[in-house]
Amino acid sequence: MSFGKVSVIIPAYNAEATIAEALKAVLEQSIENAPELVLVDDGSTDATARIARAFPGVRYFYQNNSGPASARNYGAAQASGDVLLFIDSDCRPEAGWLKKMLAGFNASRVGAVAGSYGIANPRSALARIIHAEIRYRHLRLMPEYPRAFGSYNFAITAELFRQLGGFNESYRRASGEDNDLSYRVLRSGARIRFITDACVAHYHQESLGKYLREQFRHGFWRVRTYLDHTAMAAGDDYTFWKDIAEVPLVAVLAGGLFWPAFFWWWLGGFLCFELAAGLWIIGLSSDGLLAGPIMWLRAFSRTAGLLSGGAYFLKKRFY
Repeated sequence: MSFGKVSVIIPAYNAEATIAEALKAVLEQSIENAPELVLVDDGSTDATARIARAFPGVRYFYQNNSGPASARNYGAAQASGDVLLFIDSDCRPEAGWLKKMLAGFNASRVGAVAGSYGIANPRSALARIIHAEIRYRHLRLMPEYPRAFGSYNFAITAELFRQLGGFNESYRRASGEDNDLSYRVLRSGARIRFITDACVAHYHQESLGKYLREQFRHGFWRVRTYLDHTAMAAGDDYTFWKDIAEVPLVAVLAGGLFWPAFFWWWLGGFLCFELAAGLWIIGLSSDGLLAGPIMWLRAFSRTAGLLSGGAYFLKKRFY
């Protein structure tokens, strides 16, 4: 499939530390017709606007802070391409990324193409662990035609995006809006294609506290996604069996608070389970050893988010 024009859309919020890298890397992509580059500033209060406006060829737009789903929709409304490519402001496309993403449409019924991650901050141990686990999932779990994509690196035909109404802007925070759109793509009859080597180098989280808060948020909003798409409640292709097992494991542990001997036994066993998983996924290394406790803490954050989201969204929906 060939496209007359392509548009790359980047939502940005207080992205002064990374936006220049993202814009430069997109402008350096080599294709026959240079892509249109649209940046939507989602109410930044730092130097994002000044940096973006210094790049010739960047179409800069500003909106009051409304969340990434809204910013992406705004960008798509301004774009004129036949295909829309979305990346985040803390992602730097690697060489050949654009060609690989567009080539992904050269198959029957493909309406969206998903790419993968590189790592932009490998000096951080936490960032390395997050990245290694993501790549494990992408290389071991994701088929060529998966059931979901991430909004940090995907392309979709402009016709299909507008037919589906774009992102659901009621997802006010960055959590679940990409899964929601993915599932609607599939319901339309189109397919999603995953291109493993179409990568954007991403600045993964370096603060454990912020990472755990993000995981709580993901759990919280995932309830909303599953209420909207009940058929996907068992997980999509990115979901690891361990993710599903962790929820009852944490729940049983909470019940053990009333039985102290059981609680400490179960707590230690759960930690050993995550230590083994970390070594299996990341490998026999210092990062692999560190991954276990991080996954252990993440299981509590995600489950707390799921429980909080369940209480909030079920009450909102049925009462």
